Amino acid sequence: MSCDVVVVGSCNIDQIAYAPRLPSVGETVHGTKYEVGFGGKGANQSVAAAKLGAKVLMVAKVGDDANGYEYIKNMESLGVNVDHITISKEACTGVAPITVVDGGANSIIIFPGANMLLSSKDVARAASAIKAAKVMVCQLEINEETSLYALKSAKEVGLMTILNPAPAPSNISDEFFKYSDIICPNENEASLLTGIDVVDKVSGTAAAEKLVEMGCNTCVVTLGENGCVFAKANMKSQHVPGIKVEAIDTTGAGDAFIGALAYFLCYFKDLGFVEILSRSCKVAAQSVTKNGTQTSYRSKNQLPVALFQ
Repeated sequence: MSCDVVVVGSCNIDQIAYAPRLPSVGETVHGTKYEVGFGGKGANQSVAAAKLGAKVLMVAKVGDDANGYEYIKNMESLGVNVDHITISKEACTGVAPITVVDGGANSIIIFPGANMLLSSKDVARAASAIKAAKVMVCQLEINEETSLYALKSAKEVGLMTILNPAPAPSNISDEFFKYSDIICPNENEASLLTGIDVVDKVSGTAAAEKLVEMGCNTCVVTLGENGCVFAKANMKSQHVPGIKVEAIDTTGAGDAFIGALAYFLCYFKDLGFVEILSRSCKVAAQSVTKNGTQTSYRSKNQLPVALFQ
């Protein structure tokens, strides 16, 4: 099956604890609920795009364990092409313990496991599928060299490339700027990459503009309920408003945005970039009104028809 969106990235099992607040150092807080789900930034972005109707191929690695096999089944059930999700006997499937507090804010620890064994050879084996696609999405929850190789491979055959620099490194290779058409960090990631404390649209704009000065082609900084800002060389920076909703769980909202961005760039590129960002914000906003990560993403038929006209 030919695919339009290729995502090279991570698969994690989310272990989600809900609590009134985060504990202080040395403190124990009683939780209110515990859930296990499917996560990982790469897989989340794949699912978000697939639920909107994109033809998506995932390039990833899981462990030779129950979690790994269940993960592959989950992706298949959601319409993601799993031909290039490979199984490693050398490490377990990635795990991400997550704490979600009242109001929807979250904190996450990632144990990458098999994700870090995904290699450039794994990406090279997907070369024919990549060549036939339109958009590639990468993150940094896998080996950085693998992500960079994937971006280079995509640009060589004319794909549009999106990098979600998460988790943000203390310093990022200039080559990521060279081979990424769009770099899309959230507030925390933009702060780490630029040294600017991103707390609102003004500081977000400053960070986006600095990333362009650092070599980024187009930078989009997501700002949660405040939407996003974007900057591009020789263009006026712009704020794209978000929509206010009652947040229950913000886990994976950024991935919903990235998946939607890839989808709209594939199938609605004539809308113009501002409108694409606006629609991506609206898709992401809906995800925070439900618990969970991939389970919170809406399918196309669950979203307003106007988003797809």
